Amino acid sequence: MNKSLVVFKTLLLVFALNACGQGTTTKTKSNLPKTNVRNNKLMTGAEQTEKYLPLLKGKRVGMVVNPTSIIGNQTSVDSLLKRGVNIVKIFGPEHGFRGDASAGVHVDDAVDAKTGIKAISLYGKHSTPTKEDLADVDIMIFDIQDVGVRFYTYINTLQRVMEACAENNKEVMILDRPNPNGFYVDGPILDPKFKSGIGMQPIPIVHGLTVGEYAQMLNGQGWLKDKLKCKITIIKNANYTHDMPYVLPVKPSPNLNTAQSILLYPSTCLFEGTYLNHGRGTQFAFTMVGAPYLKGKFDFSYVPKSIKGMSETPLFQDQVCYGLDLRNYDTSNFRKTKMLNISWLLELYKASPKKEDFFNSKLSKEMGTIEKLIGVDTFRQQVIDGKSEKEIRASWEPGLSQYKQMRKKYLLYP
Repeated sequence: MNKSLVVFKTLLLVFALNACGQGTTTKTKSNLPKTNVRNNKLMTGAEQTEKYLPLLKGKRVGMVVNPTSIIGNQTSVDSLLKRGVNIVKIFGPEHGFRGDASAGVHVDDAVDAKTGIKAISLYGKHSTPTKEDLADVDIMIFDIQDVGVRFYTYINTLQRVMEACAENNKEVMILDRPNPNGFYVDGPILDPKFKSGIGMQPIPIVHGLTVGEYAQMLNGQGWLKDKLKCKITIIKNANYTHDMPYVLPVKPSPNLNTAQSILLYPSTCLFEGTYLNHGRGTQFAFTMVGAPYLKGKFDFSYVPKSIKGMSETPLFQDQVCYGLDLRNYDTSNFRKTKMLNISWLLELYKASPKKEDFFNSKLSKEMGTIEKLIGVDTFRQQVIDGKSEKEIRASWEPGLSQYKQMRKKYLLYP
């Protein structure tokens, strides 16, 4: 077993113990009584094969999958093939079907070496399945683990798949999975003028939905192209609530490789829109933030390196960065406050001797635009003007409260 996998599994265990507040290795914990697998224990949609295998009989199946698409210790593709499902095509999102492509790197179509099934990339020449791609598919299965954040791109893949299937009269079956950040809703609502590949709909940064619930919202709010409606079947999680701590059994993408990073991600991914390294080029992306020019301001330091499959050209590569170490931050604070953390960004801006460069995305191709990440055009100036967190949060209303009310219509779980 390689060292990074050992670290990842160890951190998952630590998170489970912290999140549950109990000395137990159970992966999920809530106020529900502790029970066994088929007796009120959390089960993902994919695990409940008895509910959907009859619906796949005699059908040619396409699957939108990545390494998080698992049933037990197998990929759902391998597992369903063994159960006689006729899988004719695999569709892979960002990072590819096998999950070994770095963030933002285009992935080519290929034949999956293990199964011999054609694998179509939805993060390469085209992001939406074509009519030709779907010609020999009767039903599409979407089985990808999301992390509940607007700028995490898999919900955009879901939208494009739903649009393509609606246009071509194909059904989409969603094998739902828990949302590890599903216990809160926070952040400004995306202004449509900042619609991009990291944000397509007017939702907050932390949207509080599972993929199945978000699919219902896409249909119900008329957000699909030309207000199309996609025929969807959702295989729900069993015995799941939004407040239930959930530790992912597989890392959802190369740089979200610890339970800590997944919970910090809604807050620390905002640093992609700043002239700061946010841990890319280390094994701890999204859990540390720093820059060379902060030397003397912070004691903690690290050096970003080129890491194949994770970050080949990180910002400030091979330079000593000084800043914040959040690897031991108590993530239960998010559960207590129900808020993402923007105080770290405000703190680092105040400490920066290069304030004129802080949001200048022209300085590096590794930087994004803060407006596309945060979703509104007011945030940059609010930070520059020294507005307090309370003042900034007040500007997110009434949109955030309106979204929370609208969201209730689409919830599948308490």
